[in-house]
Amino acid sequence: MSRVQLALRVADLDAAVDFYSRLFDAVPAKRRPGYANFAIAEPPLKLVLLEGDAGEPTRMDHLGVEVPSTDEVGAATSRLADAGLATRVEDGTTCCYAVQDKVWVTGPGGEPWEVYTVTADARPDLEGRTEAELSEVAGDGTCCRPEGADTDARVAAACC
Repeated sequence: MSRVQLALRVADLDAAVDFYSRLFDAVPAKRRPGYANFAIAEPPLKLVLLEGDAGEPTRMDHLGVEVPSTDEVGAATSRLADAGLATRVEDGTTCCYAVQDKVWVTGPGGEPWEVYTVTADARPDLEGRTEAELSEVAGDGTCCRPEGADTDARVAAACC
């Protein structure tokens, strides 16, 4: 099943997890330092929360479409390129505490979109831990933006 992904950068991750847990009557599918995601069945949504800086308002970080397989990422890559869109492929990238294959495109307003599939979990030993320190595959969101995107550039290397 494919689903739309919305990644938000939030100042208070614990408060955001609490709010979205109540809004969608669900618990996070993954909770790691600086990161949480919800796999909502209805409506089909992958909600990703990336810890931002204290005091900043919540903002959209990037958008995506999660698909079930690498073959579907490949098909999307071909379709997008055939439609004249500039694509950037990332295979086997570690992002958001997961190993992913993905393709990036950028919308007319500079909004980054990814079509991706998760091929493996990364750092399951951190599940449920909430310390603010970033790990090697932290949820800071830097891997969730295509090169040249006009979104907040951060240090570290991991994401969605």
